[in-house]
Amino acid sequence: MALAVVKDLRVARAPATVEDLEALETDLLAGFVLARAAAGLSDGTISSDVVHLEQARAWFGRPLWEMEPADADAYFGKVLRSTAKGTRLARAQAIKTFFLFLDASQGRDSPDDRARRRVPDR
Repeated sequence: MALAVVKDLRVARAPATVEDLEALETDLLAGFVLARAAAGLSDGTISSDVVHLEQARAWFGRPLWEMEPADADAYFGKVLRSTAKGTRLARAQAIKTFFLFLDASQGRDSPDDRARRRVPDR
């Protein structure tokens, strides 16, 4: 049996452009809004979450999915240090919920899902 050349069947893609990343970010935020609405949350709650995410995004200057724990520490420990406790809590909850949504939309389990099924962390 002779060896044959195998063609890669994956489509070669160009690196994502700034416009591609902006479109993805918009689509993810829209998906977040739709998921929250489907869960029965009020328009006011959803709007508040979006405002909190947009404010965090404006400070961060990059898509929120790039935020690392050190970035969150700087944001909550320095930038929001003098804001009201309720504001910090609402902002933290909006960001946490957004990250849980991102994990769920990518088919990943949340820590709560793993604990419920007693699956060890990865």
